[in-house]
Amino acid sequence: MMSTLVLASNNAGKLREFGELLAPLGFDIRPQREFQVPEAEEPHPTFVENALAKARHAAALTGLPALADDSGICVNALGGAPGVLSARYAGEPKSDARNNEKLVAELAAHADKSAYYYCVLVFVRHADDPQPLIAEGRWDGEIIAHPSGAGGFGYDPHFLVPALGKTVAELPAEEKNRLSHRGQALRELVRKLQVR
Repeated sequence: MMSTLVLASNNAGKLREFGELLAPLGFDIRPQREFQVPEAEEPHPTFVENALAKARHAAALTGLPALADDSGICVNALGGAPGVLSARYAGEPKSDARNNEKLVAELAAHADKSAYYYCVLVFVRHADDPQPLIAEGRWDGEIIAHPSGAGGFGYDPHFLVPALGKTVAELPAEEKNRLSHRGQALRELVRKLQVR
């Protein structure tokens, strides 16, 4: 018997990725829009607080267990920015092109181009769950000035993985999902769910 789990997101890519890994554990994962759940506020300065807020919001409005993630890119020379503001780094409306342009411009004067993608996943059994499951993943790389590759989204064309000699936008989807911060966090969450 499958248990319904609400995903505190409407992102089709995340839904597919999470669904594939969680189905064997007996979860039927559904996007929050199926339950008319509006997007939660994300006012917090940390990934974990925002993910927890989104998970509790979805669980409260549906009465179901919920899963949320918060992720972004952190650049060492910029003190961890854009961080939780990654999607809106260059302001509203959200624009990958403007975000990348701003990031490359701000890094131009810095020798250190190191950065990492970071993801936090939060699973709650119900809105007031006192023991949410929290999993995280980190993917190290560096920012390059000129984009390369047509895959991925967000900062992927500018995020070089030195060990591979490729940007994330140049990787096949399966390889990206296996190596990525989100993939790492999801596998950690699956391990935690199996022992809960």
